[in-house]
Amino acid sequence: MKLDFDFIMPVIISFGISVVFCPIVIPFLKKLKFGQFVRDDGPETHLKKAGTPTMGGLIILSSVLITSLIYVTRYGEIIPILFMTLGFGLVGFLDDYIKVVMKRSMGLKATQKIMGQFVITVVFIAYYYFVAEYSSETIIPFLGTVITMPTWLFTVFLFVVVLGTVNGVNFTDGLDGLASGVTVIIATFFTIASIALGKGQLTPITLAVVGSLLGFLLFNVYPARVFMGDTGSLALGGFVASTAVILGIPLFILIVGLIYLAEVISVILQVGFFKLTQGKRIFRMAPIHHHFELGGTSETQVVVAFCIITAVLCMIGLAAL
Repeated sequence: MKLDFDFIMPVIISFGISVVFCPIVIPFLKKLKFGQFVRDDGPETHLKKAGTPTMGGLIILSSVLITSLIYVTRYGEIIPILFMTLGFGLVGFLDDYIKVVMKRSMGLKATQKIMGQFVITVVFIAYYYFVAEYSSETIIPFLGTVITMPTWLFTVFLFVVVLGTVNGVNFTDGLDGLASGVTVIIATFFTIASIALGKGQLTPITLAVVGSLLGFLLFNVYPARVFMGDTGSLALGGFVASTAVILGIPLFILIVGLIYLAEVISVILQVGFFKLTQGKRIFRMAPIHHHFELGGTSETQVVVAFCIITAVLCMIGLAAL
């Protein structure tokens, strides 16, 4: 695929929609009092963020959806990725709505949230096998070889990849510009990888995500004027997981999405160690971005460092194709 004007149009369209929507939606969210709930047990510096409009993920979703609809008739391959992005975004929206509008701080119950994610994943897998008729081939990083898993094993593997990635992105969304900054770099990686792997037909949606996040970042960097909420973080998780699967590179998430993985593992280790030792902690606070914050590193420094690390990891990922 040539890097011509038509190639960059999804970025321009999505970026434009995001930049136009943010100044319109943010005051609307403020008027509706859709303010962020800040945990009492979080960093004290975050208490001042209480009331900042959340559910900004609706801006990201709108930008990606509108842009994708322009290209979907010519690039039908983006349908499962768009479904996963919107599907997980819907679960996140319901969670945010219950927190913000119904004033129930925990949002959806854990079982409800997992069930919603499970249903979306089942539909995606069914489409993957029976409609798109994709194979279970997976590229092994650095080796350049492709393995084909038995259907049952690949199905289990997909559940682990999808649910793990989605919740990893969700945990990463804890500092101004962190989840959006890390994910825009990963979406750029997917764009380059899709061209390198001869699957450039996926670029309209990967570039739409790049554009939407760049526009959103103008209002989400510190001090954030809007948060994406679970609406955005779960949607981005669905995008990352499904794109990697469709490209046949789900194992590459362990490389390019190492920040997501570190966030999840830090929470698991913290909770497990706390229970085993009856109150002791490994980290000052989990997820791990809060550990660095409480250690004296500023919020902006943590975000920039994590984004730089992700950029380097994405370069390693490209070398591993």
